[in-house]
Amino acid sequence: MSGYKHVVSGYDRKEAEVRRMLDAPRPSVPPELAVRAAERGMRLLRRRRALRRVGWVLLTAAVVAFCVWAAVTEPWAAPPEGTTPPLRHW
Repeated sequence: MSGYKHVVSGYDRKEAEVRRMLDAPRPSVPPELAVRAAERGMRLLRRRRALRRVGWVLLTAAVVAFCVWAAVTEPWAAPPEGTTPPLRHW
């Protein structure tokens, strides 16, 4: 093996590191970790549902307010013509 170096690719290095990590002893996990994770997940789910409901209520209120405004002001109607002054003393 004169002058020949063994070249290790990045993939081989990563694979070797993963194998070392899997062969090493694993740290202990707290027993209440699963319970805490489930509680946090439920909290996030409740918060997301509440925000979605508030969003739908606000959107519905905005649509109703727009419909009421449009029904009262009738923005599609032509403005009254007031170009000539009224005639008096004929």
